[in-house]
Amino acid sequence: MIMVLILFVEGDTEDKVLAKFLTRWLDKKLPGKLTIRTVNFKGYANLYKDAALKAAMHLKGPRSNELVAVIGLLDLYGPTFFPEELKSAEEKYHWGKQHLENKVGLPQFKMHFAVHEFEAWLLSDPEIFTDAVAASLEKAAKAPEEVNSGQPPAKYLNKLYLKKINRTYKKVTEGTRLFAKLDPEIVRAKCPYFKLFTDDIYSLTMDYIKKNRTHEN
Repeated sequence: MIMVLILFVEGDTEDKVLAKFLTRWLDKKLPGKLTIRTVNFKGYANLYKDAALKAAMHLKGPRSNELVAVIGLLDLYGPTFFPEELKSAEEKYHWGKQHLENKVGLPQFKMHFAVHEFEAWLLSDPEIFTDAVAASLEKAAKAPEEVNSGQPPAKYLNKLYLKKINRTYKKVTEGTRLFAKLDPEIVRAKCPYFKLFTDDIYSLTMDYIKKNRTHEN
């Protein structure tokens, strides 16, 4: 059984590391192999503008029967389409999820957000960093998704890198190296919104497997 998941992402780091990172967790959970393919929109504005068109291209295309779903992932930090009255991460997350899913209008499209930023997941495990940086991450590691828009995770890490090891945090280079060392289960235990994201992928895939096994029988 061929199973494919399409992930819409906004940046180069996500494009480079996300499929491998999620596959390491999913391969241990699923009874079959799920292939994850990322589509890099090069910015949240492009994803917001073109998600409906691109999702339809995949979900109504010639190989749509192989698709488990199309899932969009954006940082909660950065986008300007949220109504001003929404203040909390929870409010923005649920509004943004519903808004983008309605905008796309296809049942196999789901939306998720990294709270407050993709790099928050790295903060879950200080041990993947150098000792000098890790020593300053104890508080952030307890609740990575609370490192918020006042100083989002990538800027937070850049500040620590400059202070502790006298160099900048390069998102793609460092992110690729660090995500290769990061255990998804640690992130799931500390990041509730990441857990929602991965639980959704797992549930959608299991539903796809059950549906297609029923058709085969």
